[in-house]
Amino acid sequence: MDQGGANPSQGGTGAQSTGLAPNIAALLSYLLFTPIGGIIFYLVEKNDRFVRFHAMQSIIFGVAFIVVWIATIILGIILGIIFAPLGCLVGLVQLVIGIGGFVLWILLMLKAYQGAMWKLPIIGDMAERYV
Repeated sequence: MDQGGANPSQGGTGAQSTGLAPNIAALLSYLLFTPIGGIIFYLVEKNDRFVRFHAMQSIIFGVAFIVVWIATIILGIILGIIFAPLGCLVGLVQLVIGIGGFVLWILLMLKAYQGAMWKLPIIGDMAERYV
């Protein structure tokens, strides 16, 4: 998962398209409503692989989280109609997913600010392909 404390401008040319320090731009790609901020920084930053990686990881993480969140809402409604306690159980699962997603989001921002190329399993590998 962790690639260590890589140099924030790893793989970049040193010139920042955003005018921000790489770690700040990477942090903002997560902070500004995860998929939206990621899209903005992915499109704006052309030179820095560190920022582009975190922006793409932010996009994929945000979209995946939203899809899982919506799927659990739909599942909870369907199971709640069939048998109410199952709907409540899915609600608890959704709470755990929400808290876990929030903690992971904070961790991603922290690692980006620290200048680490911290990759999530599966999502990080996907993000690397688009950098």
